[in-house]
Amino acid sequence: MHAAPAPLKLAFLGCGFITAVHSRHLKALEADVVRGYASRDAARADDYCRRFGGAFRHASYEAAIDDPEIDAVVVAVPPRFHLDLTLRALRAGKHVLVEKPAFLRLEDYELVRDVRNETGRVVLVGENDHYKPLAVSLRSLISSGVIGEMVFAHFTTVAHRLKAADDWRNDESMAGGDAFFEEGIHWLHLAGSLGPRLVDVHGFRPSVSTQGPDKRAKSMMVAFRYDNDAVGALYYSREIPSLLRGLRLSKLFGREGVITFESNGTFIVVRGRNGMRLVLPGYRDIRGYKAMYRDFVGAIREQRAPEMSLERAIEDQRLMDRIYETAGPAVGRGSSASPSRT
Repeated sequence: MHAAPAPLKLAFLGCGFITAVHSRHLKALEADVVRGYASRDAARADDYCRRFGGAFRHASYEAAIDDPEIDAVVVAVPPRFHLDLTLRALRAGKHVLVEKPAFLRLEDYELVRDVRNETGRVVLVGENDHYKPLAVSLRSLISSGVIGEMVFAHFTTVAHRLKAADDWRNDESMAGGDAFFEEGIHWLHLAGSLGPRLVDVHGFRPSVSTQGPDKRAKSMMVAFRYDNDAVGALYYSREIPSLLRGLRLSKLFGREGVITFESNGTFIVVRGRNGMRLVLPGYRDIRGYKAMYRDFVGAIREQRAPEMSLERAIEDQRLMDRIYETAGPAVGRGSSASPSRT
């Protein structure tokens, strides 16, 4: 009879909103993960330990990285700091889960890949949308051929969620780019993770509103083609009110049927070869965080690549670069061009 493996000792680098989100989901994996918290503010690390049942805390990121008892770190700070912390952690022998967008430039990903290969550590890019039940269900439906050959794909994610003036996402030197770069990359990945791969993309950006405290470009439309010659579009915005303050419908069209799904993952309606049916992907891990951490722990224990590897994230980054190249500069209504990812 084999003894259960020792739990992974995991330190969060950063004690902000996203660390709180991760921590709430990690409660279900307490047998596999012992977590702690590191912050530049010792009192904040103490607070997160108390609130989320942490087993240890560090008063700096460097102290956590240099602690020989720590197996892995989660880089959960603004994207500007991801590269340096990831490289330092890898060179200290730690496995790394880095929040997405992981890095600002393609060459950053390639540098991290080289250091990962040198150190033999696991790097997982924190694309939780890859693991959520909606994505898993859509991949299964597409591969089963329930709608036949795919023709069109239509993804909609619109919401009125403006950032305050002092939010770090308003500073492109911290976030790496505008709203689509910082958050829309999750939806770009979803569009490209269904089985068919995106092979050509083109960005179209409306004029940028200069009203209010959120000065970022907040909307993007992406037209694309898959490797099976299906075509589609992604409509992304964080300045447009959505139905019932959150309900958004997306569709996949095939020559033998249509898949309609609520973009957040609450339900899927399939009208295909065998009539119509309702699919409920699941609510217990609706955002995919538990599955993501199970993959991270499994990749470390089994010495394998995680599903959301650097190589997969590099594919997304290449697409993102192409979108901004084709979209051109963000232009405010009545203003000069803004440097959003140009």
